[in-house]
Amino acid sequence: MSKNFEAQGIIHSIDETRSYGANGFTKREFVIKLSGEGEKPEYPNYIALELLKDKCALMDAYRVGEEVVVHFNLSGRLWNAPGKPEKCFTSLQAWKVERVGSEGGFAGGVDDYSQSMPNYDDDVPF
Repeated sequence: MSKNFEAQGIIHSIDETRSYGANGFTKREFVIKLSGEGEKPEYPNYIALELLKDKCALMDAYRVGEEVVVHFNLSGRLWNAPGKPEKCFTSLQAWKVERVGSEGGFAGGVDDYSQSMPNYDDDVPF
């Protein structure tokens, strides 16, 4: 089981969603420049994260330059090919993205549910 982490940063790039294999597996990568407490602008840290399957659509609501908090799992696997040295691959698999300052809000920064509600008068008879 992988452990959950979060990182705050400014979106540097957002890749397109890509499909792999015959079964339609999808993956989307994006990069953030870490920001927030403890980060020094003179020594920027960039990290690449990935969204898998139905989570790929999460980045549709965001643009380069926006500051976000990304919740992700850290995972890794070993790869062994005959006659080659063993390799270890590490992945930061994002599962939630939210704008800085919109804690408890929706990914778009606006409560989509309340936006779709009709505007009723306050003096309803019930």
